[in-house]
Amino acid sequence: MAELRNCPKCDAIFNFNGLRDVCPSCHKQEEELFEIVYRFLRQRENRAATMERIEEVTGADSSLLYKWVRKRRLHPAQFPGLGYPCDNCGTLITQGKLCRTCTDNIKNDLKQHDSNVAFREAVEKSGKKTYLSNRDR
Repeated sequence: MAELRNCPKCDAIFNFNGLRDVCPSCHKQEEELFEIVYRFLRQRENRAATMERIEEVTGADSSLLYKWVRKRRLHPAQFPGLGYPCDNCGTLITQGKLCRTCTDNIKNDLKQHDSNVAFREAVEKSGKKTYLSNRDR
């Protein structure tokens, strides 16, 4: 069932059904702007344009460009200058939510945590008294 929401762009009330996150009039404006951006990118000399260049020429906001790349309306494979920011650090990425660096950092932190837990369990099993610093907890 649809719910009433305020449009984040123009503050108009609209029925949100999960498909569009803006009201119908703002959606129409976004679609017109998408056509402008897509026509710009389809020209051979503009296929490798950066996000800043696309914003400058077409007037499209970077948040809209990010939204279109996330929803796979614009494909970074066809247009290598496109991407969207990593949810953690803001580096431009083309898939997922986190860049490789942030993913690797999380994996390393998890390995360190598992190592600390295994050490603590080994100490408890041995029955010996060992003092752990705050860093090991």
